[in-house]
Order: sequence, then C-alpha cells, then structure tokens
Amino acid sequence: MAGHRHYNCRKSEKEIAKALQYNGRDDYFFALRQEWETYLHLQNQIIEIDRQIKEDLEEIIDNDDNKKQHIADKKPYKRKNKNTIRGIDMAKISYQYFEGVDLMAIEGINDATIMVIISEIGLEGVKKFGTSKRFTSWLRLAPNNKISGGKVLSHHLPKGSNRLKIAFRLAANAIGNLKEGHLADFFRRINYKKGRATAISATARKLAVIIWNMLTKGVQYSSPKEYLFLDQKRKLKLVNRIKRNIAKFELKPEDVGFDKSLIINTLVLALVGICIIDCKLKSIQNY
Repeated sequence: MAGHRHYNCRKSEKEIAKALQYNGRDDYFFALRQEWETYLHLQNQIIEIDRQIKEDLEEIIDNDDNKKQHIADKKPYKRKNKNTIRGIDMAKISYQYFEGVDLMAIEGINDATIMVIISEIGLEGVKKFGTSKRFTSWLRLAPNNKISGGKVLSHHLPKGSNRLKIAFRLAANAIGNLKEGHLADFFRRINYKKGRATAISATARKLAVIIWNMLTKGVQYSSPKEYLFLDQKRKLKLVNRIKRNIAKFELKPEDVGFDKSLIINTLVLALVGICIIDCKLKSIQNY
C-alpha cells in the first residue's frame, strides 16, 4: 500500500510502510477494514452515476436529429483530472449537445464546466436570456452599480452564488495559471491592476459573455493571438493620414521624387501591412 501513495504526500514510502505495520490491535484492524469497504462502496456508486449520466446524455442526443448529426474532433491537449466522467468523450458530447458549437475550444473550459452548464441551465436555458448582460446579471457576475445624483457610489458584485457561477470562477482561476492565450493575457492585466480576486470575477464574466454569444448566435470561438502595440497603432494612423493627404493634394510619384520600381515595392509592402493590421483590429474588436 505504501508503494501506491500519492506523489504529493510529504511522508516517504518507508515512513508510510512503517505506519501501516500491524500492531496486534483488533479494534484498529476492524476500523481499517470498515474504511476500506466504505471506499469500495463509494467507488462503485461513482461508477454507477457516471454510467447513468452517459446514458442520459446519449439519450438526449439520439432523440434529436439536429444534435446527432454533428461530429467533433478529439482534443488531446485538454487535461483530464480524477473527477472526469469515465467512459465518455465529453468533447464529442458537448459538440453534439450544443448543436455544433465547440465550447471546449475555449481555454480554461474542461469536462466539469461543460457538465455544469448542461445540468444547471442547458442550451435552451441560455437562449432564454435576451442579452449577455442579463445572463451575467443572473449569474451575479455583473457589477451592481449604485448611482445617486449621477454619481456611482459603489459597483461591487451582488451577493449570492450558484453552481454555474462557481464553475465559471474555477475556469477563470485555471485560465490565470496558463502561460499564454487571449484570456490569460486579459487575466494578467486585471490581476496587475486590481488583484487576483477581481481578475477571477472579471474573467468569469468574460467567459459567460463569450459562451452566451457562441450558443445564442451559433458561432465558433476564435481567439485573437496577436495584438497591436502602441507603435503599430501609430504607424496605422500615420499611413491613413498620408493616404488622405495624397488624395487631397493629388500628389504623383514624380512630385515626391520616387523611382517607379521603388514606388511599386513600397506600395505592395504598405498594402500587405495595412491588410494585416486591419485583420488584427477586426479580430480584437470581436472579443
């Protein structure tokens, strides 16, 4: 038994083996046997629950042709912990249940988060909220602004919680431990300004908004991976200003003294750069 100890145990294998030596007391042995039988019983109960959840989810999907037609790709990069439902591909079930919307593509979302969304509110429940603001307000993730005389007195989150809010906060906390990603960068910015507790709440609200938009509009998650830095924004403004001046004064290459071959190469590079910057701006504005 000492050889099967958890790697996080502070005691070494020898110390645990010494503690497990039988000292001849029957009452200790009886208590140990009772604990072992209780453990086996609970493990069997968990296996039965996992089997029942799998049957219920498969029945829901099989009875709906719109859900059954979707097929998801495997995601080997998603880590699974010990509490994951055994014998079920949650990526496939999630893709089919949400009618072709892949929530597992969002960083920080795992099997447990998907199960809480399905069990607590489901696809039709999310669609009942008219806007993402109403959804986040119901989750108690939106700030409760108290205004008097046009002045904001406080903007704290309202009290209260539910399982879905807890699941989003756990996912947000996991995002904070990631080394890279759009949401991880957002978490670090808020964490630097206002602390980790506020960053978890803000990232949880952002997750809820993203999921509401995906499920209600039927769109996939596309995370912007590159950002415009300050010098890139200045360069974009400069290019636009130069283009306006060229059109305003009707300038020609000969007026400026540029060679034709140099002009063509410069224009091609400028157009490529402008297209790249425009694509970055559009992807950032979406989220």
